[in-house]
Amino acid sequence: MARAKHLPVPPRTDLEGLIAAWGEQIDPELLERALTHRSYANEAGGIANNERLEFLGDAILSVVIADRLFHDHPDSAESDLSRMRAATVSQEPLARAARRIDLGSFIRLGKGESASGGRDKDSILSDTFEALIGATYLTRGLEPTRRVVLANLEFLLARASSRSAHHDWKTILVERANELSLGEVSYAVEGEGPDHCRVFTAKAYVTGRDEPIGQGRASSKKHAENAAAEAGVRLLEGA
Repeated sequence: MARAKHLPVPPRTDLEGLIAAWGEQIDPELLERALTHRSYANEAGGIANNERLEFLGDAILSVVIADRLFHDHPDSAESDLSRMRAATVSQEPLARAARRIDLGSFIRLGKGESASGGRDKDSILSDTFEALIGATYLTRGLEPTRRVVLANLEFLLARASSRSAHHDWKTILVERANELSLGEVSYAVEGEGPDHCRVFTAKAYVTGRDEPIGQGRASSKKHAENAAAEAGVRLLEGA
């Protein structure tokens, strides 16, 4: 990898190790570009950064995951498919996938971004992950790219599918809140109407936030809380 004078050197430069973890060959020039954040490119005099590859990779990722979910879940509603897709391709889950291959250690960052912890920012990790997808597609074509994307995201797909099958939204919301270090989940429930047709409105909260992250209405407290939890999960996962 070419190094610009006076710019930070990534903690890892053994690109063979990254390729081994990723699971597919990438043209060296495209790989270098995929790992080049705009902060580094600007400080290096305006060299090519990874944003165009990220754009391409994002589109390919969406098609690959949508196709997989469509065929794996023939009886699922569009709303469930959308939720499972969001749980797989949103910024936070993609960043988790990037950390599994230690992607942050290979990214070329400018001085300021490097000093501020950019190597572990979800936004930078997820964008670079998508850039790798774009670079793989340009090097190897669609089918090898599909295989490597699914191999790297299989753990997210399995988790999203399991959640969809059980629909225990209160448990799912607690898991997501813990993963994002948002604190404890609590509910406020109010009922209205006569006893024989009472309707309950539940609001889901996390510690440190005054506004609810989800709200639901149902004919029982339990179902209202579950609906509020579902709304909260969708908010946190970007659905």
